[in-house]
Amino acid sequence: MTTEKIDNVSITTQANVYFDGKCISHGFTLADGTKKSVGVVLPATLTFNTGAAEIMECVGGACEYKLAGSDEWMKSSIGESFSVPGNSKFDIRVAPGFDAYHYICHFA
Repeated sequence: MTTEKIDNVSITTQANVYFDGKCISHGFTLADGTKKSVGVVLPATLTFNTGAAEIMECVGGACEYKLAGSDEWMKSSIGESFSVPGNSKFDIRVAPGFDAYHYICHFA
């Protein structure tokens, strides 16, 4: 099931802008203190480094991703998610002409 609405959150109003605006996100905190972010990746191929482990939940569009140490691109679309280990990196790409990839990042 795709998350469409998140109640009872505290949101950071200043956007996190990465890669000259090709990825934009906002951090938020749930009532229980859990931290997450919600954002969008525009058509591009980008590399992200992780501190904590992450689960990337697709809530709109689609992307392809490649985890560190892998040569295989995997697809993630609406309702799907993928996990990224902590202290790692991953490549993500949204092909030109395709809808932006909208996500919720769940931090471990």
